[in-house]
This record gives sequence, C-alpha cells and structure tokens, in this order.
Amino acid sequence: MKTAKRFLEKREPKLNENIKNAMLIKGGNANVTVTQVLKDVCALKKTYGVLYKKKNITRPFEDQTSLEFFSNKSDCSLFMFGSCNKKQPDNLVIGRMYDHQVLDVIELGIENFVSLKYIKNSKCPEGTKLMLIFAGDDFNVTEDYRRLKSLLVDFFRGPRVSNTCLAGLEYVLHFTALNGKIYFRSYKLLLKKSGYRTPQIELEEMGPSLDLVLRRTHLASDDFYKLSMKMPKPPKPKKKKTISNDTFGTTYGRIHT
Repeated sequence: MKTAKRFLEKREPKLNENIKNAMLIKGGNANVTVTQVLKDVCALKKTYGVLYKKKNITRPFEDQTSLEFFSNKSDCSLFMFGSCNKKQPDNLVIGRMYDHQVLDVIELGIENFVSLKYIKNSKCPEGTKLMLIFAGDDFNVTEDYRRLKSLLVDFFRGPRVSNTCLAGLEYVLHFTALNGKIYFRSYKLLLKKSGYRTPQIELEEMGPSLDLVLRRTHLASDDFYKLSMKMPKPPKPKKKKTISNDTFGTTYGRIHT
C-alpha cells in the first residue's frame, strides 16, 4: 500500500514541475537532413534528450499509440519526430504529453538548415542555462502560433533556477515569426569590456540555424488543456506550538525542561 501511495503522489500535480525530458524519433523514411536536425536538437537538450537511433514507422497525426508507449517507457513528456516524403519533405513534428497522453502536436517544414558542425565557432559547455527570445507579432495573433510559442518554451527552457550569475548566461535561442515563417537561430553570448560596470554584449552565431514553415496542427481541447494547466494548492505551513512572534517581528521560543 505504501509503495502504491508513493507512486500516486509522484503522479500528482506539483507546484514545481520536474525537468521535462524529450525523445527524438526518426521516421521510417527520414533523410540525412532530418536526421542531422534531430542530432543537433539532441545536442542542445544535452542530458534531457533521448535520441532513438533506429527508424520507427509511425504517424503522429493519425495514430498516437506508439508515441504514448515510448513516452511511458522513457519517461518523456516532449517529443520531436522527423520524416520525409513527397507530400511533406523535410518534416518535423513536435509535441508534448500530459499524463503520457498526447496534448499538442504541431508539424513544421524545414526550408533551410545549417548544422552545428558547419559553423566553426566555440560551443557552450553542457549544463549552460538557455535564454529564449521570441520576436514577431505572429506569436500573439493566432492560437496556433501561441501554442507553438508555449511548446518551444517547454521544449528548450531546461531546469528552473532561483538565481544565476551573469557569466553563466552564455547561450541564446532566438525565434522570429515573420511572413508565415519561423526563423530559429542560436547564438553564443560574448561579454566584453566596455569601460563601464555593465559589459558590452556581442552575439556570435553558433548553430544550428533553421528556417521553418507551419504546416499542420492538432491542438488539445479547451477542457483537456485546462486540466493540464491545473495547479495544486500550496501546502499550509505547520504551526509550531513552542514558537511565537510579537508585533515587532521578534521570534520567541519556549523550552520545556
């Protein structure tokens, strides 16, 4: 009974969520471009990404049972699926899960791609905190783009931290929505002397670089989406009987001997 209770407690909603892992899956007809995109995204995710090296024949929009099986098996709540065919060449499908059930699925087409290995600049070390920047009014106009922005934040934000030093902010992911396209760029942040207290900031492109176009979406219903956003009530602090405070904020304690 205690084991079952602990298992159910882990599945309950939390005020501070666990770090979301992502699985990166190759389709049965994935080409070289799609495979390299998945490898580069896995490099960005570092320890929070699981790359499936074998090809998997699945269709995320038609049948989602295999994705839900892989999600439960690898404990991943995010996924990226790459495929290529005549109707949808160089295709990426990204999505997220709630309770190992598919929540949102968005299909993107790759129009231009420059890999990490072709940009000969220094790379950021593992564990670097990412900064996400979204530019363009399109992200706030339609529900598809609003969900896409929320999904990208979920995918790349990494662990939550209470504070960080300025020198630890080294990596920027920039998303621009313009004229029906999404431009994905990644930069390394360089802090240089400026003669003042605040340093001069310069950006150095690090890769990967992607030009994407929105193709299809399958969004969760309003009720299911609200359920996934449900927050538990914060626990009430336990009252300590032997400790009291006066009007000036001084804390007093009683010791029984």
